[in-house]
Amino acid sequence: MLSSPWARFYSNSCCLCCHVRTGTIILGIWYLIINSVVLLILLSALTDPDQYHLTSAELGGEFEFMDDANMCIATAISLLMILICAMATYGAYKQHAAWIIPFFCYQIFDFALNTLVAISVLIYPSTIQDYLRQLPNNFPYKEEIMSVNPTCLVVIILLFISIILAFKGYLISCVWNCYRYINGRNNSDVLVYITTNDTAVLLPPYDDPANGAAKDPPPPYVSA
Repeated sequence: MLSSPWARFYSNSCCLCCHVRTGTIILGIWYLIINSVVLLILLSALTDPDQYHLTSAELGGEFEFMDDANMCIATAISLLMILICAMATYGAYKQHAAWIIPFFCYQIFDFALNTLVAISVLIYPSTIQDYLRQLPNNFPYKEEIMSVNPTCLVVIILLFISIILAFKGYLISCVWNCYRYINGRNNSDVLVYITTNDTAVLLPPYDDPANGAAKDPPPPYVSA
């Protein structure tokens, strides 16, 4: 029997030798905590704008940092992420495969964005220096970073992004294996229910209708 080429990457265990369900639950809770902390920071910034407000003079540019519109958008995104992470955690715990799909799609989208960043750095390496020049003057280690050789800086950034992409790809495979495990388990439960049901209908063999048609006709009726 031929198997799919993706079947070789399927495994029921992930990091620390735990089950993929357990790993997905831990991952969902971790993302849930991070987005909850971000949401609390954003809500506190909305209630007290002066605490997180940076003027254009402090940033060294002609723009403001996180105005009200951006804060509202970031808050809405945090709320959406909390909902997606909660759905993934609940789906992995209750073995509902469909609840994991939004979180899996978010992982794919995040992986694609990081890949585009790596490609842009590789194609346009000069954008790194332009980005460093736009940073505030009081940004930590700004002068030290700008003094590094541009080629070495590009290599370091690409290596760092590659490590992040490899880690994110591994997490994507864990969530995908969890989805396959739950989906396969639910399908096997349905199959067991069908095979153990006593209302099965047995069809006649394929050759029986043909044999019945080939039988000799009954003798003609003769009246006494």
